[in-house]
Amino acid sequence: MIRTVAIPCKLPVAVADAFNRESGRIYTQTLVRQYRAYRKQGVWLSPGALEKLGDFLDRDRQPLLHAHSIDAAQQGFPKACKTARESRKLGLNVAYPHKRKRFRTTIWKNTAIKRKGNRLELSTGKGNPKVTIDIPAELHDVLLFREARLVYDKKAHRYDWHLVVENGKQPKVSPGTNVVSVDLGEVHPAVVGDEAQATLIACRERRHVAQGHRKRLASITSAIDRKAKGSRRRKRLARAKTRLKAKHDRVMRDMEHKISRAIVDTAIEHPAGVIAIGDVRDVADQVAKGKPTNQKISGWNHGKIRTYVEYKAAAEGISTELVDERYSSQTCPHCNHRHKPRGRVYRCPACRFQSHRDVVGQINILSRYKYGEVGRIPAPAVIKHRIPHNLRVMRRCRDTGQPFGAVARG
Repeated sequence: MIRTVAIPCKLPVAVADAFNRESGRIYTQTLVRQYRAYRKQGVWLSPGALEKLGDFLDRDRQPLLHAHSIDAAQQGFPKACKTARESRKLGLNVAYPHKRKRFRTTIWKNTAIKRKGNRLELSTGKGNPKVTIDIPAELHDVLLFREARLVYDKKAHRYDWHLVVENGKQPKVSPGTNVVSVDLGEVHPAVVGDEAQATLIACRERRHVAQGHRKRLASITSAIDRKAKGSRRRKRLARAKTRLKAKHDRVMRDMEHKISRAIVDTAIEHPAGVIAIGDVRDVADQVAKGKPTNQKISGWNHGKIRTYVEYKAAAEGISTELVDERYSSQTCPHCNHRHKPRGRVYRCPACRFQSHRDVVGQINILSRYKYGEVGRIPAPAVIKHRIPHNLRVMRRCRDTGQPFGAVARG
């Protein structure tokens, strides 16, 4: 299986900036040439013609990157155009790439990577010094290094290496043929289940951490605005803000991985061959719901959780599919009456049915996947709770490796 591993970059900032600045220059040059040819001659050049044109016009320039790294920067623009075109076919309002880039992630393909022991050597073109990377211990046994990407972390204000590796592992055989549905939520990250049982993945700490981060971020931003521009105090606060954002990003990523793992583990227990996930990608495109609700929805990182679930499920032999989730939390699964609930409990005014609101959404997503409409499957009678990341539990001696015996107190 192919995996991407991020490790710290030890290159001097000036050297890393030079690489990504060169990649940005090549990308921008490709973009300008394409639109100039289309504007003056009415011709949209193919990706191959763009590469040949760039190689011809830049033949007298001393390259700062490997030839295939230059190709990767040139190919970035046609790939972005293809992504925009496919997104438009799906009905998304996506603009074609048109902005110039001063910096862009530099990519070394496997042809520019050589492994010598526990170190990687990246070629930067004829006559230029090579870039070396120390391979971490967990990657010593990988079969192949496919790519190395020099990525700038905007939140942490630092560079990282993203190594794309082939670890030699094969996807497992599907644990079963059952179908489970997943209803993603902002309060509770997910509800996973089938017709017989639903498991509520509870992680209130994620919401608590996000709210606290927004408050601290607003406080430090307000303090920065009160300081004079260029002052040492303002620079010190700016560095503190950078550290705050970087730490929050790491904490949230850890929770998202634990939540996605809990979703996949629950699907394995059922056992399932397909995970039907409610499609909430356009949830923020509706009318304004007020400042507090809009802030919650904008900070809802359902896309990352869905991405993590997809590749973790694929490793277990389980496929994932997106299902339209419209009216899934408003339709009664017993009498098909539509009612918009308030709070976390769904109470049907027609048949007096009562259940957890997210469980109703989960079973209706499964109904739409199997029958094409909601309200065809009754709600499951068994509802379980799962806490993938509980700070109070994780602080106990059972999870920290502390001794189980009595502890002497002075």
